[in-house]
Amino acid sequence: MSEHIYDYDPAAALDSDEAIAIFLADALETGDTAYIARSLGVVARARGMTELSRETGLSREQLYRSFSEQGNPTLKTMLTVMRALGVDLTARPRGQIT
Repeated sequence: MSEHIYDYDPAAALDSDEAIAIFLADALETGDTAYIARSLGVVARARGMTELSRETGLSREQLYRSFSEQGNPTLKTMLTVMRALGVDLTARPRGQIT
């Protein structure tokens, strides 16, 4: 008997602001910049790259490139996208649970 393998797109599960915030908070906690950028890309796809492009003034190509596996978005791009997604980047003392 062979196993069926299904493609899973995490963007499909990001159907609420709360789900998006939890997803990004988990990514930020890793401290892995590439993983954080890819996670922002997943959220951007969940919301729609065309709409995000209109809201941010960044081209769809720039968004896809910035948040790809090889992407390295600037802080300005990340903050612009996060603002358009309705997500804040906050700081807290390390080890403090909120």
